[in-house]
Amino acid sequence: MHLALMWGGIAGSALFIGAILGLYVNIKKHILSYVMSFGTGVLMGAATFEMLFESAKHGGLKATSIGFLCGALLFTLFNFWLAVKGASQRKRSRQNPEGHSGLAIFIGTIIDSLPEAVVIGISMIEANVSFVLVIAIFISNLPEGLSSTIGLMQDHYSKKKILFLWTIVSGLTALCSLLGYVLLDGASERILAFINTFAAGGIVAMVSSTMMPEAYEDGGPIVGLITSLGLLTSLVLTFI
Repeated sequence: MHLALMWGGIAGSALFIGAILGLYVNIKKHILSYVMSFGTGVLMGAATFEMLFESAKHGGLKATSIGFLCGALLFTLFNFWLAVKGASQRKRSRQNPEGHSGLAIFIGTIIDSLPEAVVIGISMIEANVSFVLVIAIFISNLPEGLSSTIGLMQDHYSKKKILFLWTIVSGLTALCSLLGYVLLDGASERILAFINTFAAGGIVAMVSSTMMPEAYEDGGPIVGLITSLGLLTSLVLTFI
């Protein structure tokens, strides 16, 4: 049980680390885009190898397909809502346009991060923690914490308040991992398949609409190769 809390906390701590970098370190945009593109590849691989394939294998194609499509649809609807509220560019490392909202940015980050944390807990029910998921979520959270912090600063949030908010998100990530482990222990394979692929659908929709466009815009064509390396890394970690 404590291991689920620990691994969820490690994955979520990247948001806090990213916030510190955003507050005190000037990182060039193209470097951030490389990290983001690599994280995109690892996340896509984790969603495919660790979540979709395994869920279809053990829980059936029907539950897997329904969960995946529901996750992608719900994230897309949330993304529409967040765009209206001013957080459509919450992962952006540059200054956000006028009309952004610090609160919407914060809520958007929670929506991005917590479903992934639940899956970390689920992965520990019948096996050891999925290091692919932990690494993928950690890498993707770093640029999100950094760029979202810039948006919060633009909304005149103090440094103390920003760090407090990211501490809350990191704690919620650890808690969701624990809840995924505790509450879903003993659940049927179909239910686990649905929840796993629900999160996978959200991940694919998230990286496609937020991380990939940002990475290419700031990093150029080279990010395609870096994303491929991230995907390959995910595959290698799956077999370790």
